[in-house]
Amino acid sequence: MAKVKAPRRPRAETPKGFRDYFGPEVSRRKAMLDTIAGVYHRYGFDPLETSAVETVDALGKFLPDVDRPNAGVFAWQEDAEPEGAAGDWLALRYDLTAPLARVAAQYRNDLPTPYRRYAMGPVWRNEKPGPGRFRQFYQCDADTVGAGSVAADAEICAMLADTLEAVGIRRGDYVVRVNNRKVLEGLFDRVLGCDEGNESAQMGAVCDREHRKDDIFRSIDKFDKVGAQGVRDLLTKGRMDQSGDFTKGCGLTDEQAGMVVGFLEARGPSNGATIQELRNLIGNIPKGGEGIGELDEIAKLLAAQGYHEDRIVIDPSVVRGLGYYTGPVFEAELTFEITDEKGRKRQFGSVAGGGRYDDLVKRFTGQLMPATGVSIGVDRLLAALDARGGAGKRPDGPVVVTVMDRDRMADYQAMAGDLRRAGIRAEVYLGNPKNFGNQLKYADRRGSPAAIIQGMDEAARGVVQIKDLILGARIAADASHEEWKAQPAQTEVPRADLVAALRRILGQG
Repeated sequence: MAKVKAPRRPRAETPKGFRDYFGPEVSRRKAMLDTIAGVYHRYGFDPLETSAVETVDALGKFLPDVDRPNAGVFAWQEDAEPEGAAGDWLALRYDLTAPLARVAAQYRNDLPTPYRRYAMGPVWRNEKPGPGRFRQFYQCDADTVGAGSVAADAEICAMLADTLEAVGIRRGDYVVRVNNRKVLEGLFDRVLGCDEGNESAQMGAVCDREHRKDDIFRSIDKFDKVGAQGVRDLLTKGRMDQSGDFTKGCGLTDEQAGMVVGFLEARGPSNGATIQELRNLIGNIPKGGEGIGELDEIAKLLAAQGYHEDRIVIDPSVVRGLGYYTGPVFEAELTFEITDEKGRKRQFGSVAGGGRYDDLVKRFTGQLMPATGVSIGVDRLLAALDARGGAGKRPDGPVVVTVMDRDRMADYQAMAGDLRRAGIRAEVYLGNPKNFGNQLKYADRRGSPAAIIQGMDEAARGVVQIKDLILGARIAADASHEEWKAQPAQTEVPRADLVAALRRILGQG
């Protein structure tokens, strides 16, 4: 008789491109989300939570670098009734903006106009993972739907600057860069020969422009990574990166590529100088001129509120990869240097971005509904604070009440209860209490600020021992013997004074 094989055990590992988050990481993220929500709330935005699952039709196809219909998202087809019919295609949301467009259309008769909302939560992208790049990540969005004025875009930029400073990014360590997709459209018209008065060239170029626009967008969006020459190569014959991978070029001439690179480098010493340089480059292209006028108005609105070039700049190199942007686009870049995994110095880069998307809600209603917003990458922002040393101290774990006698568990639980009622995080050690050293090791692994000790002798005298684990670690690390004696890390206090004594240790009393 053949031997029956035991069932294969599943591997205990996360899927590729995903990761788990433990206590301190979750606590830090929550603290950051609360801080960001506080800024959004002060600006008058209301919270909104939407489903993690949307129909593929509702999400639309707007992800960059994606050519297949449902690529870039995690999608599946539902069973349909009756049997044999095609069910709906569903997908995990890839951002928080597409679901907002669906909400704005679905509830348009019930929501105020403009509708100002913020949303926070995970999004999913079925993309190739890499170092620091995961398929699930958190975003923090704020959007205004129903306001066509660029005053709404200026407000988003100001709020983004305030948010970065609120979470701990110092002024001077970031810049919010602003451009306009209309200006980029004007650039394409100029580069591809669609100037006014050149009707025959324009007719031939319109189709060509629509066919090549996405490739050109992707190429110039890499300006901050590959530099001017890298963009020239991507726009013309193609470029091979350091790994040997070759990216096919867009087929522009050297002259056309030079015009594009000249545009990307048109940033002047002030926002006003940049806007004037853009006017010189775009010439009489109507759409480009309209976009430049909007940038000029945004700069003036921000300057009137005290947001100048040290915080928010007009930058022609900002593109934003998503295909639904129709007007101003913005990106928050951290300007300080970090050391990468290979020991090389580089700037940290972008942590937030957004822009105007006036046609996204129109997909559902057929009627124009202007909208603008921003999305902050929370995980990248936390990583930036770590790199800058501004992440703050690690959140304290609970006070651990140690167990010296199993028969007195009720007494230990009572101590923990007193601490919790006083607002102090606490727990009773529930492992095997036989080895007291293991209890202290547990407290250390939990990041506990203190441990409570009460044996039979202390119980008879009505006292407890409080071991200050933070002070103990500091003294053990760098204190002299005399300092150790003068400031012991373990003290005895009356049981009735337990809460007050711990509050002093925790800086609450």
